[in-house]
Amino acid sequence: MPVNIAVLGAGSWGTALGIHLALKELPVTLWSRSPERALKMRSERMNRQYLPDILFPELLDITSDLSGAVKNASVVVLAVPSQAVRSLSQACFPLLSPETIVVNTAKGFEEQTLLRLTQVMASEAPDSLQERLVVLSGPSHAEEVARRLPTTVVIAAKHKEIAEQIQDLLMDSVLRVYTNPDVIGVELGGALKNVIALATGIADGLGFGDNTRAALMTRGLAEIARLGIKMGAEVSTFAGLTGIGDLIVTCNSMHSRNRRAGIQLGKGVPLTRVLADMGMVVEGITTTKTAFFLSRKFQVPMPIAEEIYQVLYHGKEPLASVRHLMERRKTHEIEEVVLRNGW
Repeated sequence: MPVNIAVLGAGSWGTALGIHLALKELPVTLWSRSPERALKMRSERMNRQYLPDILFPELLDITSDLSGAVKNASVVVLAVPSQAVRSLSQACFPLLSPETIVVNTAKGFEEQTLLRLTQVMASEAPDSLQERLVVLSGPSHAEEVARRLPTTVVIAAKHKEIAEQIQDLLMDSVLRVYTNPDVIGVELGGALKNVIALATGIADGLGFGDNTRAALMTRGLAEIARLGIKMGAEVSTFAGLTGIGDLIVTCNSMHSRNRRAGIQLGKGVPLTRVLADMGMVVEGITTTKTAFFLSRKFQVPMPIAEEIYQVLYHGKEPLASVRHLMERRKTHEIEEVVLRNGW
């Protein structure tokens, strides 16, 4: 089957992926929900809003016609915010061939159901697509991928053959792609690191230093792994690109919306104003709420996530959260090591 690719969602990441694939001389259609934005991108041959000064390759087409975008597509990439995954799945899945592979790039959960996004997709997919759902994740700022700076990502899927097809599709001299069968771990790492990025941003906004950021990242990764194990993930996945790798880049880079939002919150800017000023979805906001309820559901202690939840949704002062985290009862760093050694 000839390769035809539809990238659904013309934000920064969808646009960067469309550019990357078109530069590999693959026919790509980039779909925007807005006819006005699609027309503007088509005439200017760039996405001035998200990736200014990056020109579109010749093989990148732009449309606002969803049916036309996915017609004859062998690969469909969903590059929309996590809360839009279900509605887009409902709209596009009936239009797809049974042989289509669907790749999700959003990093989050469905807020109302607490479902991972491949679970959301599976609940809307016909039987023919159930085995052909893929996750793309890893430390990959769109701005750098569009500029063709060396980047590594991970493809996770139920079946090795499907994962390797997308690996081959994406991989080139500037984008190295690994595969991983642990769909749960890859999804959880990509989603939950945004909560920790909010926390490190808040710490930066409060004027704290590198020690604080290192503490939040390390203890945050422990929280992510604890929840992941309870939800069926492989612990080793969190030591890889979609765990610690994504955590490092998101907590340290000013490309990160979640870190930038956290910095403003730490400086005392109200959440409503932070979100209005960002002008883009900050996935960590809804993911924090989901993480809080998942920690309750699976009875997993996640003190950092809980404090960020209190700051975002109950108006707790960030400094009070810092004091609460620092003054918690004393404990061992790694309980498993203590138990194994009978210490």
